[in-house]
Amino acid sequence: MGLKIDNASVIYPGVDGRAATEALQRINLTIDDGDFVVALGASGCGKSTLLSLIAGFLSPTSGKILLNGSNIEGPGADRSVVFQKHALLPWLNVRDNVAFGLMLQGRPKNERYEIGDRFIELLGLKGFENSPIYALSGGMQQRVGIARALTCDPKVLLMDEPLGALDALTREKAQELILRVWNDTGKSVFFITHSVEEALFMGTKLIVMSPRPGRIAHTFDLPFSRLYLDGQNARSVKASSEFITLREEVLGIIFADEETA
Repeated sequence: MGLKIDNASVIYPGVDGRAATEALQRINLTIDDGDFVVALGASGCGKSTLLSLIAGFLSPTSGKILLNGSNIEGPGADRSVVFQKHALLPWLNVRDNVAFGLMLQGRPKNERYEIGDRFIELLGLKGFENSPIYALSGGMQQRVGIARALTCDPKVLLMDEPLGALDALTREKAQELILRVWNDTGKSVFFITHSVEEALFMGTKLIVMSPRPGRIAHTFDLPFSRLYLDGQNARSVKASSEFITLREEVLGIIFADEETA
């Protein structure tokens, strides 16, 4: 049944005599099983607020959010979040960071290590199980964070600019890795980015949000991630005329929104 956001709005109350802020206005969005939905828009358009609603960190002021037909009423193991800053535990090694959520669930050590090691291998971290977090590069640390998010077998993986702090080359490699992991696991993904190229390359669906109050102003169905997964080289996908034309169209929308904000 997937995830359904039904006419959801968020209004933050005013503080110290200031007016209330309408962050999101009448959001309607369906994320079907296996979708990779990317949210794009100018800073302050409500992308992270929308992710917080799906994660259950925040309740809508009006409207509702359903996962497989049930109301989301707080955080749950059926949703995992990967943040821009990986938030790993520096006193634990890679294996124990990846298995941390399973430890909180009370799983025995051998079981959580067995599950965690599958995702360590899937994320290309085999051989680093006992490494301290500080000994890893930024890209490897983010992979540990993604592996940790996957170990609890969530239905939806929420990613809030997870590649924003990486250098350009590492970021491109991480994009390809995440697509392969998504394809292998069949998870639904909601992904926030400020990069138009990243959004077009990774998503099966793109939503472009308007400046505050955030609304879904444009929706695009995207073929490019599937072309890559079907064997096309990533750079050739991004250099295609179809990709470049759509990139310029989306950039035009975002620049126009910023000028009128």
